[in-house]
Amino acid sequence: MDTGLRVVSKEKDSITLEMVKYDNTILRPIVEELLKDDQVEESKYYIKHPVIDNPAIYVKVKGGKPQAAVKRAIKKLSKIYENMSADLTKEKKKLEEKR
Repeated sequence: MDTGLRVVSKEKDSITLEMVKYDNTILRPIVEELLKDDQVEESKYYIKHPVIDNPAIYVKVKGGKPQAAVKRAIKKLSKIYENMSADLTKEKKKLEEKR
């Protein structure tokens, strides 16, 4: 069974993850969130070949573990998207009540 992420390379202060089940549209918000983290020195995503390769994300940290930085970023984004979903549900209910 394929997982969503695959570790391509890992060093003490950096990690490269291949996104097996995801396209590159999700990578930009992750990179942007990573760059807000004081512990992250560098973050970027790339696709070697758009047809045959999966997108990948590279993260280099100043301190701590790079995989921990990725987890923090994804957790923050998850919370943002959960809040958006709740807001949309509330607005939908309001529209239905007006009918």
